[in-house]
Amino acid sequence: MQAIIQSERLSKTFVVRGRRPVEAVRGVDLTVAEGEIFGLLGPNGAGKTTMMRMLCTLLLPTDGRATVVGFDLETQQAAIRRHIGYVGQKGGMEAVATGRENLMLQALLYRMPRAAARRTVDALIERLNLAAFADRTTDTYSGGQRRIFDLAAGVVHAPRLLFLDEPTTGLDPQSRARVWEEVTALNAAGTSIFLTTHYLEEADALCGRVAIVDQGEIVALGSPDELKRQVAGDRLTFGYENASAVEAASAILTGEPSVLEMRVEGNSLQVYVDEGDEALPGLMRRLGVAHVPPKTVHLARPTLDDVFLKLTGRTLHADSEAL
Repeated sequence: MQAIIQSERLSKTFVVRGRRPVEAVRGVDLTVAEGEIFGLLGPNGAGKTTMMRMLCTLLLPTDGRATVVGFDLETQQAAIRRHIGYVGQKGGMEAVATGRENLMLQALLYRMPRAAARRTVDALIERLNLAAFADRTTDTYSGGQRRIFDLAAGVVHAPRLLFLDEPTTGLDPQSRARVWEEVTALNAAGTSIFLTTHYLEEADALCGRVAIVDQGEIVALGSPDELKRQVAGDRLTFGYENASAVEAASAILTGEPSVLEMRVEGNSLQVYVDEGDEALPGLMRRLGVAHVPPKTVHLARPTLDDVFLKLTGRTLHADSEAL
């Protein structure tokens, strides 16, 4: 399949006088196929937005090269802009204008004839089910309604490739689900989509492939299912009252045939096994006989956060909350 994004050693270093240089993106090699929904997953500050802004021609790379929709990132930026759409984290709707007026303005900025722009906007409003609030000023919109109109503005000129930077940050679950539906529909209609997110469930729900980014580098790449298969099986979490009990449980389970890996997380012991349903009864018996039964037990299938934990030694959610 044809590549819609191709990068080689793409890098960005920010230099501020009096401070150490910051390597936001470090030598990224990446291929995104036309027609897919591709996600960059990582905590805030990992370099996702910087990478996207370079590919959108909003930032110049420090090093490396890339092609976007078949055009060279360094020498054909105007051509790239004609074929892509971009929806930033904060959107770009004029609060005092209606949703319809905002879409018309966007269409006219792309130099559409007014009659063609009106037909395009009307069709887009109908396609995305926006008629109920299209003629209200956008300062009356909910967060979800505003985000759907941001998506509409990004595709008013029918781009081949749509960039979405953290498309559902700050939205309630219902609004987030609506945005997911529209992103999926846009892709089904033929738009390739490249998005950034730090929501694990968003990457799982939307993306055919995901690149996990940490400190400006891609540390894993594949479909969500492929990445989760890299993790050492199911995870059993045994909760205890104190650290000494966790240490005792860890010593007891060390060497157990069903245990692939163990990690201590505060007052809990994370135990990785191939088949959690089958391994759990035996491990519980072993801990009970040794008089260190856990206070709580939780069985979880592998997640993308487990992938991040295995690759970096910390959880993606913890990084996102800390930054």
